Amino acid sequence: MFASSGGDISQVLILRAIGLGDFLTGVPAYRGLRQAFPEARITLAAPAVLEPLALLTGAIDRIVPVNGLGELSPLFPPPDLAVNLHGAGPQSIRDLLATGTRRLITHRHPEYPQIPGPPWREELHEVKRWTRLLSTEGIPADSRALQLARPTQPPAVSDAVILHPGASAEARRWPVDRFGQVAGALSASGYSVVVTGSAAERNRAVAVAQRAGLDRDSVLAGDLDLAGLAALVASARLLLSGDTGIAHLASAYATPSVVLFGPTSPLQWGPPAGGPFTVIWRGVTGNPHGRWTDPALLDIGSEEVLKAAEARLGDASLSQLRPHYPNSAEK
Repeated sequence: MFASSGGDISQVLILRAIGLGDFLTGVPAYRGLRQAFPEARITLAAPAVLEPLALLTGAIDRIVPVNGLGELSPLFPPPDLAVNLHGAGPQSIRDLLATGTRRLITHRHPEYPQIPGPPWREELHEVKRWTRLLSTEGIPADSRALQLARPTQPPAVSDAVILHPGASAEARRWPVDRFGQVAGALSASGYSVVVTGSAAERNRAVAVAQRAGLDRDSVLAGDLDLAGLAALVASARLLLSGDTGIAHLASAYATPSVVLFGPTSPLQWGPPAGGPFTVIWRGVTGNPHGRWTDPALLDIGSEEVLKAAEARLGDASLSQLRPHYPNSAEK
């Protein structure tokens, strides 16, 4: 247990070598470690692109760039404590042991019977998974502490409604036509609508804008780094997206959001209860890495999403546009 023996910890290494959403679900755990070891240098092993957001947590001092497992090597000085917030498999444990760490916090794995830890529980919410791991070692962490500091740079567009049509797998992508219908209705009601995404998702974002009758200036996909995206979300009126990283940014800034879930469960990946967040989910799960849009996501129609947006914006004028869209039969 570390609660009464943290004085000998001056170097902490955290492994979380995955994407934006995964990084953001770890924020309460990073903060718990900062509170437990306020004088320690805390290093995060993660993709370099995350560094601007890592600094906004107030818990991370630096990043060691890694783009996945198998890239960590011995560190100097070696960490006094390594924390596996990446997973429960043997490779993540092996990576952290390779750094020369003196102590390791991780979930239990049968290939390493000499290393204690709690068993992996698949059903846990991703945020609580990591705060629970720390709590088993006497390190308290508040699962509600998701917030990031605001970036110092101004947003590309202030007070915008953001539509983010992309996701890492097709199974979690709501159809472009429906995003376009919703974007068009919001724009017609006078909102400043922007469409975001990565550079690889720009064609999809452009297609949404075209269907909505928006000009190319409304397409920000590929134009923003993560600090710029954070600034945009922090100042936004509303975010509409699928289950992907930007939805966790909305949670970090308490930005009103409507998040569409298909094959994954919001009980494991959704925003915190009680915030200005609306989740639409049909209550079934599937393959989140599938090549085709999940049927449960296809069952969500534009009318339902516009109604949810109307509620979050407090704008009854959108109801005048809803009858144009069938509830779940759009193509």
